[in-house]
Order: sequence, then C-alpha cells, then structure tokens
Amino acid sequence: MTENLLFKMRRLFFCAIYYGIAQYLPSSYIRGCALFGTIRRLICQRLFGYCGKNARIEPRAFFHSGRMVQLGAYSSIGENARIRGSVKIGDHVMMGEDVLILSQNHAHVRTDITMDQQGFLPDETVEIGDDVWIGSRVILLPGIKIDRGAIVGAGAVVTKNVPEWAVVVGNPGRIVKTRK
Repeated sequence: MTENLLFKMRRLFFCAIYYGIAQYLPSSYIRGCALFGTIRRLICQRLFGYCGKNARIEPRAFFHSGRMVQLGAYSSIGENARIRGSVKIGDHVMMGEDVLILSQNHAHVRTDITMDQQGFLPDETVEIGDDVWIGSRVILLPGIKIDRGAIVGAGAVVTKNVPEWAVVVGNPGRIVKTRK
C-alpha cells in the first residue's frame, strides 16, 4: 500500500469514529464529562488541518472531513455547529450553539442554465482572530474576516469583515459599538 492510501484510510477511520460515536458523547461543559471533550479533541487532532492545545469540540459539531479546519488553542466549536470549507479559528475563541460557517456559495450569474447546474464559486477562507466571541445561531458567510477581540451577537448574519474590538449584531450584521 502506498503512504497516501494509508493516510486516507486513517482519516476515514477517525471520521467514522467521530461521526459514529464521539459526536454523540455528552457536552464537556456538563460536570464530570470533561473526558468526552478530550476524546473529541484527540480525534479532531487527527482530522483537522490544525487543532491547538485544549481546544473544545462540542457534541454534534459537523465539519465534513475537517482537513480544511484550523482550530486554535483554547478555542471551541459549539454544539451543533456546521463548518463547511476552509476556516481558520484563532486562539481563545468562544463559539455558541448552532453556528453556521460557510466558505463557499452557489454560482448564479448565468441565466441560460439553472442555478443547480452552475456549481459553486471558489472557496473563500473564513478567518476568525484571537479572543473572539461568536454567539449562538450566528451565520458567517464566505471570505469574511473577524479580527481579534470582536463579539458577534447571537443570531447575527455576518456579510462583511469585522474590525478589531467591534460588537456586531443583526441581519445583516452591523457594528453597534466597540470594546475599546
């Protein structure tokens, strides 16, 4: 067997363990259940492009194969989060439940064929800086960058870059104040 095939088989094995068992283990925030978070982290360290020290992946987080995900130290992926495509998450990032991060969108410019036949636009990495708080049910669209120290309020739909220390709320997301 070639080394590449072994690598793919190993990745497939850890995906099966994560999606078959580990994603259903209790939340690491429940008293006495920190071990389950450790199990998810150890599996994701073998799946993600990078998974930092003491990162948390909460139950039912979905990230396809994870190879395009970079998760910084002491950061978390919230319960029921959905990550699609290329995402870089810095250190000390807090993420609420049901967050949706997209790095790709459907092509739709042509009118001579249906949209479902046009495929996808190129992947645009979503970047989340250090010390960011992303509230529950936030949607981050392709190519946006959230700079360090920012807060994205629950339910916000982020369509534009978020500067350092900004507090963003609403749909579409708008800056309501800064932390500095």
